[in-house]
Amino acid sequence: MLKARPRSDYKTHLRRNNIIRWAAFGVIAVMLVTVLVPAVAGWGKQPGNERQSLLRLWDEGDYEKVFTVSKAGLEAKPLDYFLLTIHGYSAFHLGIAQINNFDKLTYIDQCIWSLRKALLAKNNGNNGQVYYFLGKAYYHKGDGFADLAVKYLEEARAASYVARDISEYLGLVYAAVHDYRNSVAAFTLALDPAGDGDEASDRLLLAIAHSYLSLEEQDMAKAYLLRCIETSRDSRAIVAARLLLGGVLAAGGNSEEAEAQYMIVLKETGENAEARYQLGKLYAARDKIPEARAEWRRAIRIDPAHKEARLSLNNM
Repeated sequence: MLKARPRSDYKTHLRRNNIIRWAAFGVIAVMLVTVLVPAVAGWGKQPGNERQSLLRLWDEGDYEKVFTVSKAGLEAKPLDYFLLTIHGYSAFHLGIAQINNFDKLTYIDQCIWSLRKALLAKNNGNNGQVYYFLGKAYYHKGDGFADLAVKYLEEARAASYVARDISEYLGLVYAAVHDYRNSVAAFTLALDPAGDGDEASDRLLLAIAHSYLSLEEQDMAKAYLLRCIETSRDSRAIVAARLLLGGVLAAGGNSEEAEAQYMIVLKETGENAEARYQLGKLYAARDKIPEARAEWRRAIRIDPAHKEARLSLNNM
C-alpha cells in the first residue's frame, strides 16, 4: 500500500503547482502582448492603409498634409514609388500656390527631386503622369529649364497621358526655347483640342499671336488678335490685343489704322502709358516731333518707369 502523504505536504505541492501554472500563464501573456500589441499598433500603418489615407487627403485637396505625411513615410521607405510620386505632386501644388518666389522654387525643387528619384526607382515606361508633373515643374523653374520642360512634356504626351493643359504648357515652353513653329502648333491644339468650337481662351489667343509675331507672320498674328478683340469679355485682354494689333498695323505701313487702335485704348481706359508711347513713335515717323515728345512725356507721367518712352524723349 502507498504510504499516506501528510496534509501539509499536499498543501505545499498544490501551492507549488499553482505558482508554476500562474508563472506559465504570465509568460504566455507577456509573449502575446509582445507579439500582438505591435501588430495592432502597426495596423494603421500598413502600406494599404497608408496609401488609402494619402489618397483620401489628396482627394480632399490637403496638399500640405500629403506633403508632410509622405515625407515622413519616405524616411522609412526612401525608394517607395508611390510615396515619391505623391510627395512630388503635392510639392508641385504647394509650389505654384506660393507668393514668394523663393518659397515657390523650394517646393518646385523638392518636386523635381522626388519625381526624378521615382523614375530611378521604377522606370517601367508607365510614367506619363510623372513626366507631366516634371515638365510643368521645370517650366516653373524658368526659361533656363525650358528644354527639360519640353523633354518631359513630350514624353508625357508620347505616353498618351491626358491632361487639358499639356498643349498649353508645350506652347509656352516651345516659345521659351524660340521654337515658335511648334509653339503655334501646340497652342492651336490647346485652343480647341476636341474641335468642338468652344469659346477660345484670351490667354491662348494672345500667346498664339505672340508666336506668329516672332515668326514674322503678321497676317496670322493679326487674325488671332482680331479674334481676341471680338470674342473676349476681359477688358485687359482686349487692351493687350489692341496694343499688339497697333504694332502689327504700324509695321505694315497702316499708320492711321494703328493710331485708331491706340486712340480706342485711351478712350476705353482713360490713360495708358504704352498707348501714349506708341502714338509718339507714330508721330515721330511722320516727322511730327513736338507731338511725339508730348506723347512720350505723357507716357512718363503715367508710368515713370517706362524706359522706352524716357529713352525716346532723351534721344529726340
